[in-house]
Amino acid sequence: MNWLYLLIASVLEIGWVISLKYTEGFTKFVPILFYAFFGFFSAFFFSNSLKTIPLGIAYSIWMGIAVIGTTAAEIVVFNKPFHSGKLLFVTLIIIGIIGLKMSTAAK
Repeated sequence: MNWLYLLIASVLEIGWVISLKYTEGFTKFVPILFYAFFGFFSAFFFSNSLKTIPLGIAYSIWMGIAVIGTTAAEIVVFNKPFHSGKLLFVTLIIIGIIGLKMSTAAK
């Protein structure tokens, strides 16, 4: 269940970053509400995941998934260019996340 909490926290973290962009320097009220919502619940689910997942592993996976999701949103939602360098480095993050998950499961 704690791995599910970590996944939920990661998805909420993606929403947090995207909503931050929409605040336009904290000048737009509604995006600020989304920013607060996503930020609070991301931290809430992340803290619950720490009941059984080591902090370093959880934080690395949380941020890794958030980076992957934010990069994908940047390409899809904000029409930023996609190039092979992004694919390479996102792939390396995915490999790292899988490695961290496997090393935790082995204990």
